[in-house]
Amino acid sequence: MTDNGFLHGRLLLVAFEGWNDAGEAATGALKVLQEQLEVVPIAEVDAEEYFDFQFNRPNVTVDDEGKRVLVWPGATVFGPGDEAESRVYLLIGSEPSRNWRSFTAEIMATVVAEDITGVVLLGAMLADVPHTRPISIFSTSENPVVRSELEIERSTYEGPVGILSILADAAEQLGVPTVSVWASVPHYVHNAPSPKATLALLDRLEELIGVSIDRGELADESSAWETGIDALAGEDEDMAAYIQQLEQARDTVDSPEASGEAIAQEFERYLRKRGDGRAGGDGRAGGDGRPDEPWRRD
Repeated sequence: MTDNGFLHGRLLLVAFEGWNDAGEAATGALKVLQEQLEVVPIAEVDAEEYFDFQFNRPNVTVDDEGKRVLVWPGATVFGPGDEAESRVYLLIGSEPSRNWRSFTAEIMATVVAEDITGVVLLGAMLADVPHTRPISIFSTSENPVVRSELEIERSTYEGPVGILSILADAAEQLGVPTVSVWASVPHYVHNAPSPKATLALLDRLEELIGVSIDRGELADESSAWETGIDALAGEDEDMAAYIQQLEQARDTVDSPEASGEAIAQEFERYLRKRGDGRAGGDGRAGGDGRPDEPWRRD
């Protein structure tokens, strides 16, 4: 990857719990960064204005001193401390339930006040992909200069979007370039956190923003996650057969000799076996792992 202005700017990395965060992969990646970077809270939205607490309920947890405390849904921007050398800011929170325009305006005000020059939006979606293969990561941008510098594509998606797309559009309107980075999480393990997807997002982030990231125990957790799913599949013949179909489809796409026509034929066969007649028939990403939201779909 070539040196570019986007890489060396003041970057805001964004991830939200909820619809945009399958397997808790996106927020998991930013929480790893939050622990490693010398960042402090610099802005926090008013939870009463943006969240429906019957939809985003507060949680009870136990703090380091053993006390039970309430944790309310919200969204916080973290920035470098006074002595920190980092140029990375983080926005972590729950996707707001209401007043998206006001929420976006408030975040953009912080972007301007902090002189942020680029925004990276992280997401993860459920997809028809096998857990046994590398997690697919897709990067897109609406900014032609950034697309050229980072050698990524523009999204061709049309349809419903989440808060990440709203923030991306507002930033671009301000003249602040954005990049969207999405991971594909196997839909058949949607109830569990996916350390493998978190690890894949961190790998892409490290390449994209030029910051060294300590993966800690994520590699071991990723292996354990995969082993656990293997064990479940070993006790379920239907699940094992389905995973094998996904593996065959993925391997066809990834093979160096695969032509566009061969790939299309393989997925037609795969979809006929499923009986739904189209990719992403249940609202997930298609069989190639490419998402059906505001990111790239070829």
